[in-house]
Amino acid sequence: MIERRTLLFTPSLCLALGHAMPASAQAWPNRPIRIVVVFPPGGASDIVARILADALSTRMNARFVVDNRAGAAGTIGAAHVAQQPADGYTLLMSNTAPIVTSPPLYKKAGYDPVRSFTHIAWVGTAPAVITANPSVVPAKDFAELIAWIKAQPQPPAYGTSGNGAVPHVLGVMVERETGVKMAHVPYRGSAPMQAELLGGNLGLGFDVLPDTVENIKAGRLRAYAVTGSARASMAPEIPTFAELGFPEIQIDNWVGLSAPANLPAPIAERLRAETLAVLAAPDMRRRLAERGFTGEPMGSEAFTDLVTKQVREIGGLVAGLGMQLD
Repeated sequence: MIERRTLLFTPSLCLALGHAMPASAQAWPNRPIRIVVVFPPGGASDIVARILADALSTRMNARFVVDNRAGAAGTIGAAHVAQQPADGYTLLMSNTAPIVTSPPLYKKAGYDPVRSFTHIAWVGTAPAVITANPSVVPAKDFAELIAWIKAQPQPPAYGTSGNGAVPHVLGVMVERETGVKMAHVPYRGSAPMQAELLGGNLGLGFDVLPDTVENIKAGRLRAYAVTGSARASMAPEIPTFAELGFPEIQIDNWVGLSAPANLPAPIAERLRAETLAVLAAPDMRRRLAERGFTGEPMGSEAFTDLVTKQVREIGGLVAGLGMQLD
């Protein structure tokens, strides 16, 4: 987990664009800008948000701060952002859970993942992974793991970062595609789940790769498969589900920057341009890749198209799985 830091920068006026901005936007930003993260501190989204906040603070001579608002599979934080004024001072570190996989799990999520937001820029994506404590689970590969699960007298428990999170949906997909039965144990974030996993109180952990790769590399956890169309560069020894004969097990954890709907165009455009500029820097690309996030950043139009497609296709798939959390 990285420490929270208070960044002290003096906001500056966007003079070059001032003539095109309405009065409410001309002085933007003149106070701190929040980036709401829908999961607890220390997870993949939180780390990316803090890296991005640092970079934007420096580039824009403004103050970006991270505000963690976890709960209800990310929908609490997302609903909070959707209800804020569209003035550029509240942003969302959007990701697959609150935008794609979580809304179908609730009768009233409190927002529409497409219409309730201005999707500014897509940052990158990271795969999900199945892991186990090797002192608890003897299986050496995915085939042995499935056989071991089926041989247990009771469905073995698997932990995730929370109900409706990407790893939870992955677990349901694995059950559907392989015919195994498991018992889901949701935690309040990846860190407490991994603590139980490493302590031997939990045998199986479904997580996003950046949150668990250090323990995999150290041999404290064994990895069986990752999502994605290709092996992850940060752990190329782990096969994909497609390689193992399960191409339908496919979901990843992308992150992006969003804001409440109807964000004034000058603010939206400046945020888009500044975000893509910091993401293009070689040092930023390196830092994100080291944390397992890859992919070519997208601007507003492409990002919104992606969200719309995934909400329809993956969100529809999740709805069809029959999971309800309220």
